[in-house]
Amino acid sequence: MLATQLHWTSSSDTAVKCSDLPADCLLCNFNCTCVYGEKLNVTCRPKPKVSCTPGGTGSIGHEVVKEMVCQYCYQTEEWQHFCTGYSKCNSVDTPRPLYTSNCTVGRDVVCLGRRNFLKRRECNWTSGYHWSSALFLSITLGGFGADRFYLGHWQEGIGKLFSFGGLGVWTIIDVILIAIRYLGPADGSLYV
Repeated sequence: MLATQLHWTSSSDTAVKCSDLPADCLLCNFNCTCVYGEKLNVTCRPKPKVSCTPGGTGSIGHEVVKEMVCQYCYQTEEWQHFCTGYSKCNSVDTPRPLYTSNCTVGRDVVCLGRRNFLKRRECNWTSGYHWSSALFLSITLGGFGADRFYLGHWQEGIGKLFSFGGLGVWTIIDVILIAIRYLGPADGSLYV
């Protein structure tokens, strides 16, 4: 990823001003004694092998003044970084389990520390099952096990089918369990 970031070079046709470079192409002089959450200005220069033309808003020659919030990159808000390393953990466990994800801050975010970091995230994924569809199937065709088949509980679906919904008792219980979202998809995901 670093190799692609350093190829922000300008050709003779399209000259990029130093003030327009994203934060990941700049080396900044941080004041590590700043107060957390405080807004401050930092002086930055282009990284080696990154070329730009001097000038632009907030720049003096090749130096650029950027505004930042005093925080480490791993402390940025959710909308300021994106994470990969999606995990198919069991989302319906209580308490909801955590998994480790590889995160990177956005290109324009100026922050202290490493721009790539690991973050523990709450297991929160879905595989496309709709709660309203499951509830509708449970109310209308629950006696035949359609709700269980839809959610991927095919063994219980077969049991409901051959017992005619447990003579109605199993069907009523499943309607209640799906209505309060206690019964979910068999793969451990959340409803959409």
